[in-house]
Amino acid sequence: MATIAPITVDEGSFETEVLNAEKPVLVDFWAPWCGPCRLVSPVVESLGEKHGDKIAVAKVNTDENQQLAMRYSIFSIPTLIVFQNGREAARLVGYMPEQVMEERLRPFLA
Repeated sequence: MATIAPITVDEGSFETEVLNAEKPVLVDFWAPWCGPCRLVSPVVESLGEKHGDKIAVAKVNTDENQQLAMRYSIFSIPTLIVFQNGREAARLVGYMPEQVMEERLRPFLA
């Protein structure tokens, strides 16, 4: 099992790291001032540790990457989007317990 820490992506690296990735990428759109984002972060990291061989995990700071936030219609954070083959495949908004998030991501973890 590959243990892979979340990678930080920005407008410059998003296409390479996310849209052109060979496996699905769970992208956590967050901001430092966001309380629920701080709750989601360890859940996202844990999923990356448990399923890093099947899904990559990336983080986008929406304060620093407003163009990306606008492009993907991020209206509230945390918003988690799974990108597969360069396209949005699933979207999760707000905090949820790890078991719930894992269940929602099950199609990408098979």
